[in-house]
Amino acid sequence: MANREPFSLYEFFAGGGLAGLGLHGFRTTFANDLDGAKAASWRANHAEPDILKLADVWDLTPDDLPGHADLAWASSPCQDVSLAGARGGLDARRSGAFWGFWRLMTGLAGQGRTPGLIVIENVMGLLTSNQGRDFAAVCRALHDGGYVFGAVEADAALWLPQSRPRLFLIASRPPVAGAGEGADPFHSPRIRAAHGALPDDLKAGWVWWRLSAPPRRNTDLAALLQPDDAVAWLDEDKAAALLNLLSPLHRARLDAAAASGERRVGAAYRRVRLENDVKVQRLEIRFDGLAGCLRTPAGGSSRQFVVVCQNGQTRVRRLTGREPARLMGLPDSYALPTSEVAALKLMGDAVAVPVVRALADQILRPLLEGAVRTAA
Repeated sequence: MANREPFSLYEFFAGGGLAGLGLHGFRTTFANDLDGAKAASWRANHAEPDILKLADVWDLTPDDLPGHADLAWASSPCQDVSLAGARGGLDARRSGAFWGFWRLMTGLAGQGRTPGLIVIENVMGLLTSNQGRDFAAVCRALHDGGYVFGAVEADAALWLPQSRPRLFLIASRPPVAGAGEGADPFHSPRIRAAHGALPDDLKAGWVWWRLSAPPRRNTDLAALLQPDDAVAWLDEDKAAALLNLLSPLHRARLDAAAASGERRVGAAYRRVRLENDVKVQRLEIRFDGLAGCLRTPAGGSSRQFVVVCQNGQTRVRRLTGREPARLMGLPDSYALPTSEVAALKLMGDAVAVPVVRALADQILRPLLEGAVRTAA
């Protein structure tokens, strides 16, 4: 099997192509995205740039998709099912793009070109969006399409110094052996609760995919940052104004880091919190070696800050465009947009490469090779 041809891949909502880069043993034969800037990044980092079609997924037809894919990957927009978003559900305009993707899968089935595997990647909020009905609707679509399916929750923090839990719903054409409740660490309480809420016929089609935890991560946030003298720091007044947004709890974290006598590197976000029924903007900081979950820089308040305490001094700066790429598992050879904001948006909407690689190595390729492990 070492010399076999790569499996074929359709990559939907492709962004900068990070899913495809992580899918070791797969070759992208078609990619799609609606965002022109993201499409430009995809093309700049792939040897076959014309494979990507810039279009709304609703405007595609099965005839736009070449051949017969082994895997269709869909990282559909998550804003309306995210806990941080409006929770509008899959009927909302952005997250409703999933149904545009599914319309294509149904069309392929009608042509006898059903992909052997489908992976749907999204935020964990999909499990509870619309009181769980959105997740059940996606599972119903997979079930009615002739797939068995199951989900894992994987946090990029196991591989990279970024807190980024994501849901991966993996569907395969049967038969696939597997039964019983998953004891795997990637079958989180949230996954088990969502499974438990499904109708009995959907539970009957559920598979507990097995994924092994990687070796203990030995890289922290500080190791991926650019040198201090290569970045722009906030001036003292701006830094002080920002740090004044700390709550007492987060101020205590900062003070402890400053008093440690060591170089301490933290990550911080501005957030709006409700205190005594009043909305208050706060800076929330962590010194656990992890960055917070990367986001798109909407409005500026969601852009992450780096805080460094050293030699009695506390300095603050914004995360650069290259640093989020490293936090997603990309090499510095990956070509980023020239705009920092565009780079941050690209990475904030992406999927962590090492997580995808683990799924490919342990579940997706073995499924196609007939050697997948499931919970017994």
